[in-house]
Amino acid sequence: MKILVVIGRGGTGKSSFVALIAKYLIEAGQAPLLLVDADPDQNLAEMVGVDLKEAGKQTISELLVSTFIEQGGTTIGIPPSERIESKIWTSGLFEGDRFDFLAVGTKWVEGCYCMPNAALKAALESLTKNYKYVLIDSPAGLEHLNRRITSKVNDIFDILDHSKKSFDHVKRAYRIAQEVGITFDNFYIVGGYRFPQDLGRKAEAALKFKYLGKIAYDEQLDEYVLAGKSLLTLPSASVAYASVKEIMKIAGYL
Repeated sequence: MKILVVIGRGGTGKSSFVALIAKYLIEAGQAPLLLVDADPDQNLAEMVGVDLKEAGKQTISELLVSTFIEQGGTTIGIPPSERIESKIWTSGLFEGDRFDFLAVGTKWVEGCYCMPNAALKAALESLTKNYKYVLIDSPAGLEHLNRRITSKVNDIFDILDHSKKSFDHVKRAYRIAQEVGITFDNFYIVGGYRFPQDLGRKAEAALKFKYLGKIAYDEQLDEYVLAGKSLLTLPSASVAYASVKEIMKIAGYL
């Protein structure tokens, strides 16, 4: 089982990149996959054709709040990790033909979440063992990844735009990963669709991380996103999809 995490500033194309990685792995026969939307913007579901409400599912944050806050959390009796794990299976996990899907969500209140966070990590550690690949669409930072999901991943992909803030984000993300104890095999940088082609090698030299290439701009992909259509149904001839396939091959996937 491999865990892949995609991070980057807002608007760089993180969620579409995750969706196209999923498309690539599915078409290569690498199921089962687990897709985890850890970004508060929650764009990934629509990009892979999932409607949690229609499917009668809840985000993990909603399950945590209802279990440990509204119903009164306790460490007596059934352990917290087992309480939330059973609810994730029954009420949080969207099960599809080619992949399963979880959304972390945004419903939080003030106070200490040490217990539910620990329960969530324990549940997901058990859950993720059932998949060949776990793809995580994460917010810009890695702090909450370690706190709420996992402290060990295989590959991190940071999506760049053409700004100093984006370059600074890469440095900060790498530093934070070390500070909070996230272990990983590779930290890659990828150019977003607006990233100039000729900046790739410069970025690699300046940031000291392997540059895998850029996601090609694709009007057809934009049309799919605007219409709310699943990117998993993009034609194989899509230039954005072709560029993501090449990026993943350079990273050693298939």
